[in-house]
Amino acid sequence: MAKENILLVDDTPENLSLLFDILVKQGYKVRCAISGSLAVKAVRSLPPDLILLDINMPDMDGYQVCQHFKQDASFKEIPIIFISALGETLDKVRAFEVGGVDYVTKPFQIEEVLARIQTHLALRAAKKSVRLLNTQLEQRISERTAQLSNEMTERQRVQEQLLYRATHDELTDVLNRPGLMKVLEQVMKTQAQAEQSYAVLSLACDRFQRITNAFGHLAGDQLLLQMAHRLQTGLPPGAVIAKFEAEHFVILLKSLTADIAGRQAVLELAQQLQAALAQPFVLGQRPISVRAQCGIVFGKPGYTKAEHILRDADVARYHAKPQGHSPPCLLEVKPHAAYCVFDTQMHSRALDWIELESDLQRAIDHRELTLHYQPLISLTTGSITGMEALVRWQHPRRGLIMPGQFMPVAEASHLIVPLGLTVLYQACQQLQRWQQQYSTLQAAKISVNLSVQQFIQPDLVKRIQQILQETGLAAQNLKLEITESAIMNDIESAAAILAQLRSQHIQLAIDDFGTGYSSLSYLSQFPVDTLKIDRTFVQQLDQDAKHIGILNAIVTLAHTLDMDIVAEGIETESQLKQLSALGCQQGQGYLFSQPREAVAMEHLFAQPVWQQYFKPPVAALPALPT
Repeated sequence: MAKENILLVDDTPENLSLLFDILVKQGYKVRCAISGSLAVKAVRSLPPDLILLDINMPDMDGYQVCQHFKQDASFKEIPIIFISALGETLDKVRAFEVGGVDYVTKPFQIEEVLARIQTHLALRAAKKSVRLLNTQLEQRISERTAQLSNEMTERQRVQEQLLYRATHDELTDVLNRPGLMKVLEQVMKTQAQAEQSYAVLSLACDRFQRITNAFGHLAGDQLLLQMAHRLQTGLPPGAVIAKFEAEHFVILLKSLTADIAGRQAVLELAQQLQAALAQPFVLGQRPISVRAQCGIVFGKPGYTKAEHILRDADVARYHAKPQGHSPPCLLEVKPHAAYCVFDTQMHSRALDWIELESDLQRAIDHRELTLHYQPLISLTTGSITGMEALVRWQHPRRGLIMPGQFMPVAEASHLIVPLGLTVLYQACQQLQRWQQQYSTLQAAKISVNLSVQQFIQPDLVKRIQQILQETGLAAQNLKLEITESAIMNDIESAAAILAQLRSQHIQLAIDDFGTGYSSLSYLSQFPVDTLKIDRTFVQQLDQDAKHIGILNAIVTLAHTLDMDIVAEGIETESQLKQLSALGCQQGQGYLFSQPREAVAMEHLFAQPVWQQYFKPPVAALPALPT
């Protein structure tokens, strides 16, 4: 690293030569001036880092030279060390007064001179560094001061953005639960004071999980975006929309008139929004339809917390689901849509629902559910061709609970899957036992209903195979009954699942045929063995002759597709005769027997009560020798 530049000023050449040689050997860059005026010129041409200055010189003495430099802002920071033979104290004092930084008396020790040079050069460097740092600091302070307003603005923008993100759904960019809660609480205060009303709508579709399972989460996100757009497009000015978890949307309607007209406007809007959601959505060039349910709550002074009105909207929405379990409410069901207005009695029903759900979980875990069996009868011979297994629940406090009461609970809580497996196991086990007792039941089928949730389980076939293996029942003796809706929700997936089951030689039946929305053109695609005609068609045979034509068409179709026909709900001998004449092979109903426990079924095997309707009379089932 190059040493600093030093200027020697002395009118004695010998002194200059001595110091020059020593300083050059130390690596310094050295220049010399033999007078004060030449020193001034040298400094102006190239300012040195340090000056060694003699005092006694002819034209300008050292004091004058020093004063000259200290009065010039460009040079006043250059350290000046006086080197003089003048040793009086006053001489030294004056040297410091005019701006000198040090004073060396001649004759001098060169080590002293070098030490003082190094010291003052270091001090100069330190001062320069401090000045530079101060300058940089001042510049940074200035820049920072200039940025403060921008940073405050940016901070405010970031805070607003964070608040926005905290109150808005990341995917759809509508309000989220905290965001709507804040708005709703404000509305509850202000509109109560203004004597205006408000309403909350809770909407959801019932196929979202199945759609994401089938097409993936990206498709689910696309569906949610399209749903949010349709809902926003259909809202009146001032309405607020929010997205809660999954496919759950909530709409807040403000400034409503507190009269019948205001309520009617809300109901009409609910229908319009559901109609918009009922139109097919396009996901990956595939049209997908969803069914929307809507719960409606009208604001009233009794509501003090936003969470309470949101809870009640959810309760109303749940009651709007067309599952057959909803208690009476202001309910309107349309194709693909239903809405329900909340009433206060729903609270107790909701609590009862939760209790029933807990009890059902315990009943499944402790095998408290029992099976009843209803025989399937050949309408030609009157012999038993199989049995349908129907679950019953003997509740320790409520008594006997029928499936219509607890099945909706099982479906909503996803307990239907373990419940269904329990029923399937017990049914297979029971038929296998009967086959060991009765020789004529070797070809009999045990029919078990398969719920929609069971049908879409990825391990369905594996679970059924395991049950058949554990119970020892042959696969061809098991018949699974599946509703039209389970199949038609996703035709391609349903066809694949049915093919898997059929490949295991398991029998398949479409239950309640004629009540759903299946297309007859799809039937040929499904490997189905049996169509079960819904009881509503059978019961109307005695009331309206046109139903004979409908049943004849169904029977003809089934025979064309090489399917068996089972008529459900046969209650009269007239119905039996008409169905036999139409070519229906099998039937079940109270005319033959109501569902019975296993022991009661064995009594029925011994004495078929329906034998009077067949000629020759039906014989009892012979028991195998034990």
